[in-house]
Amino acid sequence: MSGEQELGITESKEHSPGDWYAEVVQKAGLADYAPMGGFIVTRPRGYALWEAIQDRLDGWFKETGVTNAYFPMFIPESYLEREKDIVEGFDPEVAWVTKGGHDELEEPLAVRPTSESIIAPFMAKWTRSHRDLPLRLNQWCSVVRWEATETKPFFRTKEFLWQEGHTAHETEDEAWTETMTRLDQYERIYEDELAIPVLRGRKPEHDKFPGADTTTTVEALMPDGKSVQGGTSHYLGQSFAEAFDITFIDEDEEERVAHTTSWGLSWRALGALIMTHSDDQGLVLPPTVAPTQVAIVPIWQEDTKDDVLQYSAEIAAELEDAGVSVELDDRDGRNPGFKFNEHELNGVPVRLEIGPNEVEDERVTVVHRPDGESVEEDRSGIADTVEEHFDTVYDKLYAAAEENLEENVREAHSPEDILGTIGRYGGYVKTPWCGDEACETAIKEEIAAEIVMLPLDEDGASSAESAEGDDGEEQIGDECGVCGDEATETAYFAKSY
Repeated sequence: MSGEQELGITESKEHSPGDWYAEVVQKAGLADYAPMGGFIVTRPRGYALWEAIQDRLDGWFKETGVTNAYFPMFIPESYLEREKDIVEGFDPEVAWVTKGGHDELEEPLAVRPTSESIIAPFMAKWTRSHRDLPLRLNQWCSVVRWEATETKPFFRTKEFLWQEGHTAHETEDEAWTETMTRLDQYERIYEDELAIPVLRGRKPEHDKFPGADTTTTVEALMPDGKSVQGGTSHYLGQSFAEAFDITFIDEDEEERVAHTTSWGLSWRALGALIMTHSDDQGLVLPPTVAPTQVAIVPIWQEDTKDDVLQYSAEIAAELEDAGVSVELDDRDGRNPGFKFNEHELNGVPVRLEIGPNEVEDERVTVVHRPDGESVEEDRSGIADTVEEHFDTVYDKLYAAAEENLEENVREAHSPEDILGTIGRYGGYVKTPWCGDEACETAIKEEIAAEIVMLPLDEDGASSAESAEGDDGEEQIGDECGVCGDEATETAYFAKSY
């Protein structure tokens, strides 16, 4: 049937990852392209994935003292200019509103590229005493950065959804602990909810958030060898607090400047999720975030239809009572094969197949989406059994992503080795680095790879400040892998989204 042919994925993930990705996003009903270049329409199934991430993170934020607020999407030009690094860092990407209706505005309004410059003044207003600290705010919103040249849904769009947290603290240590707490939570969302292992690190000085003291990051490796910046948490030091007068009276009645942080995770996480696990049959999702966790497909002839449907409905009800998201696919107009393909395309992690044999034997056939593994299980205790299969499916997805990461971190100690290794294999290439941006530029100009992270130790310092990295790695050499000068730290090069 032509409908069945149109349903399937026609591009290859291995050979045409860009076209394949775009096809999965559209055919699995996650997003459509908007009429304006650089924008997308997020469809219900795609938004449900974002809601799953939002739900987990929002809960963790609130457990650690964060409250949600909402600030205007428009920022007066004078506010943006109060932090010069923000202006310089985002100026090419800022969209401006200069008219309201038919009237010219007295002051241009920026469409927020990030909200430090509109949130910080109110943090200053609300902070008077040390008793007002720590102040922890978060907002869920969209931002606009006018830099997307080629739309890649969830990875690269002019407008994107995210959360941005902003906090103020009495001391540097408290602010740094906050920075690491949020980085931990970003690592947790990827590893415990999205089945994607990540590397933790910090950005080099020339690539940190404008005005920040330190930018920390979690990086995820995609199957095509490119890195995704999965989320960033910034220790801003006191520069923003000084620019926006975020001060407080301490216990000794002395006025002091606060230490601030900001941190954000965007729907780029959805791009990483889709790219990491999906295959040439369509979307693949872990049960933790899948909008539909189980599809039940009854298989009947006319003389067995009533029994099969009743048995299937009873199982569906039992799973729903246990909190499982279930679709009982009892459509008359589609055969079982079509239904199997459709649920595979849509990324349903577990499928239950129920025919007259299953009814007679009080059994259920359980099929895993990632690899098609099929297992017969007893009808009794089906809810607990399905939860066990969820864990198995999750473990399969994580193991495959972990293998991809472990096999694609390589060392190189010369420009030729760095370029050749990235060119041939992709992935991460770690090399000793002198700290000079010119060495990154030399590689970037040749192969469009950049330094995506520097290792952190347990306190968040770079490998230059600690003999041991976060994962126990030592600095891998004394001479910079690009220029040969004295190396001060280990740099991870990669192409990135």
